[in-house]
Amino acid sequence: MTPPSPSGDGGKLYLVATPIGHLEDVTHRALRVLGEVDLVAAEDPRHTRRLLEHYGIRTRVTRLFEHNERARIPDLLARLAAGSSVAVVTDAGSPGISDPGFPLVRAAVEAGVEVESVPGPSAVIAALQVSGLPTDAFTFVGFLPVKSAARRRRLAELGERRETIVAFESPHRIDSTLADLEGVWGERPMALARELTKTFGEVLRGTAAEIRARLTTERRRGEMVLVLGGRTRAARELE
Repeated sequence: MTPPSPSGDGGKLYLVATPIGHLEDVTHRALRVLGEVDLVAAEDPRHTRRLLEHYGIRTRVTRLFEHNERARIPDLLARLAAGSSVAVVTDAGSPGISDPGFPLVRAAVEAGVEVESVPGPSAVIAALQVSGLPTDAFTFVGFLPVKSAARRRRLAELGERRETIVAFESPHRIDSTLADLEGVWGERPMALARELTKTFGEVLRGTAAEIRARLTTERRRGEMVLVLGGRTRAARELE
């Protein structure tokens, strides 16, 4: 059954948040929408099918990821214009947040297609909540640059910000990123959240040097979020 469009004309594009680890962290509304739409556009269909099968959902799934998103937009817009409903999901969390979705959303908005968020789990918010750092103001910067020189320049820019900074990082770069943070930011407080909501999830808190010293081989695995303290008066005194 296709959820009705308020206008009665074209279909609707849904941006559906999915669990970042624990399969129970999905809303009733998200499951209903995923079961009612005509098509689920997923970053990795194999990953998404495991979620759908867990909840007995049999909606057709197609792939929408970084390298094919722009090529798939015309077909998806045509489906929406014809009245079909489409749900976009990523492997974990909210579509479009450092994940596929933004180009399609922009094209849909320009085409007059109704776009609706089905909010839910977010690694950004989850990491921020458990970091122990200020949450009243923060900036999410996505992934830091891959190369050390560019990363250090970016960290120098961010180091002047007073609000908390949240960034994603990959396991194979975390050691070098922490080394750059130590070199550029000194002893400023931060937190590293890894494998959030999963069985072996944990949060390491301290300075970059302290966290780096605690990174065993096992801890260099899984999805990682860095939460970095802003340049407060106390931080300035430590620099």
